Amino acid sequence: MLKTRLASAAILVPLVVGGVLYLPTPDVALALALVMGVGLWEWGGMIPLGSGPARIAYPAGVAALMALAWVAPLDRVIVPLLLLGFIWWLAALFWLVRPGFGAQSTRAVRVLKGIAGVLVMLPCWASFVALHARGNNGPVISLALLVLVWIADSGAYFAGHRWGRTKLAPVISPGKTWEGVLGGILASAIAALLAGYWYSRSLEWTLTLVPVALLAVMFSIVGDLLESLMKRQAGIKDSGSIIPGHGGVLDRIDSLTAAAPLFLLGMLWFGL
Repeated sequence: MLKTRLASAAILVPLVVGGVLYLPTPDVALALALVMGVGLWEWGGMIPLGSGPARIAYPAGVAALMALAWVAPLDRVIVPLLLLGFIWWLAALFWLVRPGFGAQSTRAVRVLKGIAGVLVMLPCWASFVALHARGNNGPVISLALLVLVWIADSGAYFAGHRWGRTKLAPVISPGKTWEGVLGGILASAIAALLAGYWYSRSLEWTLTLVPVALLAVMFSIVGDLLESLMKRQAGIKDSGSIIPGHGGVLDRIDSLTAAAPLFLLGMLWFGL
């Protein structure tokens, strides 16, 4: 399994890095919409929507919303979408502290989970695309966000494996610990300090960036836990099997779905 994971990462990471750095924003928007379309298909399976027309209509409907946001144009609707995403992720915190909510597959619950999927995916797509479109430095900052999330995940994994004792959310994800969370936050804080100063050569700019980065990282944990809760309620281990050794698309982007809108919202708030 480890060899398979490493082989998949060796292929995917250069593709993602190259795409973010060198593709124009319209192509990035389309590629990310396709990725999230697969993620929405997986989300539909966890609702569950079965395998009928509703399963197909669900990602297609969200794709239509992305298209509308793009032609709006995006820079005119990005702030409302970011605020919508922020409100949603605050609401998701209340869901996580009541993990029994939504466990029954009633019609009302399925509708709620369907709406949740839209609120997870649409602000994430819009924020990442808007971040990428921020002038000549947009691609670099977009990649920095991805690396920040990757470092936080890696730091949490290694710190949790080495020192983890206190369970973070045992009902939702028994393997996660508070020690792992602290390790991820520390690793991302160091990364934000180094990258921020390298990028700006300004200590003031860097010290403003760090709390924005940490806010995004903390909410990335919420995104991870929400997907874990959805999987647990659906009785599955992975959201899909499209990525060998890694599971589904949602298993790879769950942290980003919450981190991206909070990161861009923080940058706009502090004028970065």
